[in-house]
Amino acid sequence: MIVAINSQVAGLLGVADPIKSTMPEALEQLHAEGLRVIMLTGGSRTTAEAGARKLGIDEVIAEVLPEQKSEVVARLQREGRRVAMAGDGINDAPALARADVGIAMGTGTDVAMESAAVTLVKGDLRGIVRARRLSRATSKSIRQNLFLAFVYNGISVPLAAFGMISPMWASAAMSLSSVSVIVNSLRLRGQKL
Repeated sequence: MIVAINSQVAGLLGVADPIKSTMPEALEQLHAEGLRVIMLTGGSRTTAEAGARKLGIDEVIAEVLPEQKSEVVARLQREGRRVAMAGDGINDAPALARADVGIAMGTGTDVAMESAAVTLVKGDLRGIVRARRLSRATSKSIRQNLFLAFVYNGISVPLAAFGMISPMWASAAMSLSSVSVIVNSLRLRGQKL
Protein backbone atom coordinates (compact mmCIF):
# COMPACT_ATOMS: atom_id res chain seq x y z
CA MET A 1 0.00 0.00 0.00
CA ILE A 2 1.16 3.49 -0.74
CA VAL A 3 0.80 6.07 2.02
CA ALA A 4 0.36 9.65 0.86
CA ILE A 5 0.20 12.96 2.66
CA ASN A 6 -1.21 15.87 0.67
CA SER A 7 -0.93 13.81 -2.53
CA GLN A 8 2.78 13.19 -1.89
CA VAL A 9 4.07 9.63 -1.42
CA ALA A 10 5.16 9.34 2.20
CA GLY A 11 5.82 5.62 2.36
CA LEU A 12 4.96 2.06 1.45
CA LEU A 13 3.33 -0.53 3.67
CA GLY A 14 3.39 -4.28 3.15
CA VAL A 15 0.58 -6.32 4.69
CA ALA A 16 0.32 -10.09 4.91
CA ASP A 17 -1.72 -12.63 6.78
CA PRO A 18 0.37 -14.02 9.62
CA ILE A 19 1.12 -17.73 9.46
CA LYS A 20 -0.71 -19.56 12.22
CA SER A 21 1.57 -21.30 14.69
CA THR A 22 -0.14 -24.64 13.97
CA MET A 23 0.29 -24.39 10.19
CA PRO A 24 3.77 -26.00 9.90
CA GLU A 25 2.64 -29.02 11.95
CA ALA A 26 -0.57 -29.35 9.94
CA LEU A 27 1.30 -29.27 6.63
CA GLU A 28 3.86 -31.78 7.91
CA GLN A 29 1.02 -34.15 8.86
CA LEU A 30 -0.71 -33.68 5.49
CA HIS A 31 2.52 -34.43 3.64
CA ALA A 32 3.12 -37.47 5.86
CA GLU A 33 -0.28 -38.78 4.72
CA GLY A 34 0.85 -38.47 1.11
CA LEU A 35 -1.20 -35.41 0.20
CA ARG A 36 -0.16 -32.74 -2.28
CA VAL A 37 -0.76 -29.26 -0.87
CA ILE A 38 -1.53 -26.35 -3.19
CA MET A 39 -1.85 -22.75 -2.05
CA LEU A 40 -4.64 -21.15 -4.07
CA THR A 41 -4.83 -17.45 -3.30
CA GLY A 42 -6.02 -14.15 -4.63
CA GLY A 43 -3.01 -12.57 -2.98
CA SER A 44 0.25 -11.44 -4.51
CA ARG A 45 2.40 -14.12 -6.13
CA THR A 46 5.56 -12.82 -4.42
CA THR A 47 4.01 -12.97 -0.95
CA ALA A 48 2.38 -16.35 -1.60
CA GLU A 49 5.59 -17.91 -2.91
CA ALA A 50 7.58 -16.61 0.05
CA GLY A 51 5.06 -18.15 2.46
CA ALA A 52 4.94 -21.40 0.51
CA ARG A 53 8.73 -21.75 0.57
CA LYS A 54 8.75 -21.15 4.31
CA LEU A 55 6.05 -23.78 4.89
CA GLY A 56 7.06 -26.37 2.28
CA ILE A 57 3.87 -26.07 0.23
CA ASP A 58 4.07 -28.07 -3.01
CA GLU A 59 2.57 -25.58 -5.47
CA VAL A 60 1.36 -21.98 -5.50
CA ILE A 61 -1.39 -20.59 -7.69
CA ALA A 62 -1.68 -16.88 -6.88
CA GLU A 63 -3.52 -13.76 -8.00
CA VAL A 64 -6.70 -15.68 -8.86
CA LEU A 65 -10.28 -14.44 -8.68
CA PRO A 66 -12.99 -16.45 -6.86
CA GLU A 67 -14.34 -18.02 -10.06
CA GLN A 68 -10.79 -18.92 -11.10
CA LYS A 69 -10.36 -20.79 -7.81
CA SER A 70 -13.40 -22.85 -8.71
CA GLU A 71 -11.94 -23.48 -12.19
CA VAL A 72 -8.67 -24.72 -10.65
CA VAL A 73 -10.63 -27.16 -8.48
CA ALA A 74 -12.56 -28.36 -11.56
CA ARG A 75 -9.30 -28.80 -13.55
CA LEU A 76 -7.78 -30.90 -10.76
CA GLN A 77 -10.94 -33.04 -10.67
CA ARG A 78 -10.80 -33.55 -14.46
CA GLU A 79 -7.22 -34.78 -13.98
CA GLY A 80 -8.70 -37.50 -11.78
CA ARG A 81 -7.74 -35.99 -8.46
CA ARG A 82 -9.88 -35.85 -5.37
CA VAL A 83 -9.86 -32.29 -4.14
CA ALA A 84 -10.28 -31.02 -0.61
CA MET A 85 -10.41 -27.23 -0.47
CA ALA A 86 -9.89 -25.33 2.76
CA GLY A 87 -10.89 -21.68 2.91
CA ASP A 88 -12.41 -19.02 5.10
CA GLY A 89 -13.59 -16.17 2.90
CA ILE A 90 -16.41 -15.18 0.61
CA ASN A 91 -13.97 -15.49 -2.31
CA ASP A 92 -13.39 -19.17 -1.40
CA ALA A 93 -17.09 -20.14 -1.44
CA PRO A 94 -17.36 -21.21 -5.12
CA ALA A 95 -14.27 -23.44 -4.83
CA LEU A 96 -15.45 -24.86 -1.48
CA ALA A 97 -18.78 -25.79 -3.06
CA ARG A 98 -17.13 -27.40 -6.11
CA ALA A 99 -14.47 -29.40 -4.22
CA ASP A 100 -15.04 -33.06 -3.36
CA VAL A 101 -14.71 -31.93 0.26
CA GLY A 102 -15.06 -28.26 1.11
CA ILE A 103 -13.51 -27.37 4.46
CA ALA A 104 -14.38 -24.00 6.00
CA MET A 105 -12.63 -22.39 8.92
CA GLY A 106 -14.98 -21.68 11.80
CA THR A 107 -13.19 -18.37 12.21
CA GLY A 108 -14.15 -17.37 8.65
CA THR A 109 -17.24 -16.04 6.92
CA ASP A 110 -20.73 -17.51 7.09
CA VAL A 111 -20.77 -17.87 3.28
CA ALA A 112 -17.67 -20.08 3.40
CA MET A 113 -19.21 -22.24 6.14
CA GLU A 114 -22.47 -22.58 4.18
CA SER A 115 -20.58 -23.61 1.02
CA ALA A 116 -18.40 -26.22 2.71
CA ALA A 117 -19.21 -29.77 3.75
CA VAL A 118 -17.01 -29.57 6.86
CA THR A 119 -16.32 -26.69 9.24
CA LEU A 120 -13.26 -26.69 11.47
CA VAL A 121 -14.64 -24.86 14.49
CA LYS A 122 -11.29 -23.53 15.71
CA GLY A 123 -9.90 -22.89 12.22
CA ASP A 124 -6.94 -25.17 12.95
CA LEU A 125 -5.76 -27.03 9.83
CA ARG A 126 -4.60 -29.95 11.97
CA GLY A 127 -8.32 -30.70 12.14
CA ILE A 128 -8.15 -31.80 8.48
CA VAL A 129 -5.79 -34.61 9.41
CA ARG A 130 -7.95 -35.61 12.38
CA ALA A 131 -11.09 -35.54 10.20
CA ARG A 132 -9.41 -37.77 7.56
CA ARG A 133 -8.32 -40.24 10.21
CA LEU A 134 -11.77 -40.29 11.81
CA SER A 135 -13.39 -40.75 8.39
CA ARG A 136 -11.19 -43.76 7.59
CA ALA A 137 -11.78 -45.28 11.04
CA THR A 138 -15.53 -44.75 10.67
CA SER A 139 -15.60 -46.40 7.23
CA LYS A 140 -13.64 -49.35 8.58
CA SER A 141 -16.03 -49.65 11.53
CA ILE A 142 -19.06 -49.58 9.20
CA ARG A 143 -17.62 -52.43 7.11
CA GLN A 144 -16.88 -54.44 10.26
CA ASN A 145 -20.39 -53.79 11.59
CA LEU A 146 -21.99 -54.94 8.34
CA PHE A 147 -19.87 -58.09 8.41
CA LEU A 148 -20.81 -58.83 12.04
CA ALA A 149 -24.51 -58.26 11.37
CA PHE A 150 -24.47 -60.51 8.28
CA VAL A 151 -22.61 -63.25 10.13
CA TYR A 152 -24.95 -63.30 13.11
CA ASN A 153 -28.13 -62.98 11.09
CA GLY A 154 -26.92 -64.99 8.10
CA ILE A 155 -26.27 -67.99 10.32
CA SER A 156 -29.00 -67.78 12.96
CA VAL A 157 -32.02 -66.95 10.77
CA PRO A 158 -31.59 -69.87 8.32
CA LEU A 159 -30.85 -72.26 11.21
CA ALA A 160 -34.07 -71.17 12.93
CA ALA A 161 -36.01 -71.34 9.65
CA PHE A 162 -34.99 -74.98 9.14
CA GLY A 163 -35.73 -75.86 12.75
CA MET A 164 -32.09 -76.49 13.62
CA ILE A 165 -32.18 -74.00 16.50
CA SER A 166 -34.93 -72.40 18.48
CA PRO A 167 -36.28 -69.09 17.16
CA MET A 168 -35.47 -67.76 20.63
CA TRP A 169 -31.75 -68.40 19.98
CA ALA A 170 -32.02 -66.73 16.59
CA SER A 171 -33.65 -63.73 18.25
CA ALA A 172 -30.88 -63.65 20.85
CA ALA A 173 -28.29 -63.78 18.06
CA MET A 174 -29.96 -60.79 16.39
CA SER A 175 -29.79 -58.88 19.68
CA LEU A 176 -26.17 -59.92 20.10
CA SER A 177 -25.57 -58.63 16.57
CA SER A 178 -26.88 -55.20 17.60
CA VAL A 179 -24.76 -55.19 20.75
CA SER A 180 -21.61 -56.16 18.82
CA VAL A 181 -22.26 -53.34 16.32
CA ILE A 182 -22.62 -50.82 19.15
CA VAL A 183 -19.52 -52.06 20.99
CA ASN A 184 -17.49 -52.01 17.77
CA SER A 185 -18.67 -48.46 17.00
CA LEU A 186 -17.78 -47.28 20.50
CA ARG A 187 -14.18 -48.28 19.82
CA LEU A 188 -13.96 -45.14 17.67
CA ARG A 189 -14.03 -43.06 20.85
CA GLY A 190 -10.72 -44.57 21.89
CA GLN A 191 -9.02 -43.98 18.52
CA LYS A 192 -6.01 -41.67 18.57
CA LEU A 193 -6.67 -39.06 15.93
